[in-house]
Amino acid sequence: MTAPKSGSPSASANELLARIVSGKHASGSQLPPEPALCEAFGVSRTVVREAMKLLQEKGLVLVRQGSGTVVTPPESWKMLDELVLAASIAEDRNLTILDDLVVTRRLLESDMAHVAASAATAETIERLGSLVDQMDRLVDVVSEYTEHDRAFHDVIMRASGNRIARAVVRALESQAKNTARYMGQTSRDLCIASNRGHRAIYERIAAADPEGAGREMFRHITEAWLARQGARSGLAR
Repeated sequence: MTAPKSGSPSASANELLARIVSGKHASGSQLPPEPALCEAFGVSRTVVREAMKLLQEKGLVLVRQGSGTVVTPPESWKMLDELVLAASIAEDRNLTILDDLVVTRRLLESDMAHVAASAATAETIERLGSLVDQMDRLVDVVSEYTEHDRAFHDVIMRASGNRIARAVVRALESQAKNTARYMGQTSRDLCIASNRGHRAIYERIAAADPEGAGREMFRHITEAWLARQGARSGLAR
């Protein structure tokens, strides 16, 4: 994504978004008045007003004519918005947002695996088996293993036919996959353990076992996340 030009409404909105997400402008507080924001960002009132519109569209502020602009509570933020999610992940010091992301992904992918076990074609099953075998050979090449890992999950999501759930998972992962805190620890042993989970999912789908496929996907996503984070206990849900 191309970075917005300095002095543009998008650039001002991004800066204010970061300040809101970080808590510098707390929920329920009023943002500085227009003149102060114009001075702080070196922009015109028109630019500030456009920035406020962008933030309001993302659910971060409520613009009240005559009484200023109020920061809304996090529950009102549009978390699937690319910029809101990226800023929230960047400020997620105790992994609360990333834990929520993994819980959401686990819920959706478990259901998609459940459906895929009934809907998968012979071609899909062959593709999953091939990916699992390739990952067994790539446990020493983490970058390539990771690419195949994502392909494996995407084949299952496509097989489920649930385009909305797949889009949500892909949107969530697009903002998290390149962050060190999401990727966590990486090693040969973790890749080996992860692929045991993939193979268990593949075997349940190949056996046309929806309950088993959903269960194995739930277990795999949980265990892989905790392993990458050094067996933290934060994903007890």
